Amino acid sequence: MFIKEKYIDMSILDKQKYIKIIKDKFERQLAHQLSLTRVSAPLLVTKESGLQDDLSGVERKVSFDILKDGKELEIVQSLAKWKRMALKKYDFPIHKGLYTDMTAIRRDDKMDETHSIYVDQWDWEKVIVRKDRTIDYLKKTVKKIVKAIADTSKFLKTKGFEGVEIREDVFFITSQELLDMYPDKTDKEREYLITKQYKTVFIIR
Repeated sequence: MFIKEKYIDMSILDKQKYIKIIKDKFERQLAHQLSLTRVSAPLLVTKESGLQDDLSGVERKVSFDILKDGKELEIVQSLAKWKRMALKKYDFPIHKGLYTDMTAIRRDDKMDETHSIYVDQWDWEKVIVRKDRTIDYLKKTVKKIVKAIADTSKFLKTKGFEGVEIREDVFFITSQELLDMYPDKTDKEREYLITKQYKTVFIIR
């Protein structure tokens, strides 16, 4: 979001304030668009709970035993399993769901400009029925998420910040169609080229 020199030159404190404004606004917009309620997520799960997400199955988990009973605890890597359990536990109705500001540690992730072993990300899940498992429902959901992002950017402008222009008209394409368009390009190159052309793109499958 820091696309102007004056934002790049912000003090560390001002950047933190700016980030908080964005997170608070986006949180409310996402909840509104998708009919979600905030639920606190666990940082730790017991090894035997079955709630740990093994991701690809080769990542090493950060774990330790506790003094009380010697049980082994693991820092979560993902909330994929926990979210589904929580939807049932909290008895969410159909087309309602939860969101959380998830924190996790993935010790084996490669670190670069956009990745860290410390994960801080929005995570959400909602209850749907079998008839909702369609491409059309997926597209409607994607459009709502894009609307939440776009509305957050517009809000920033009212606060004197230069928000990024978000095209709300989403271009949908399958990964196979994208490959057919650019057969001699890498995955990242194909994504770059299609997004450069259509601005807001969602790749299906």
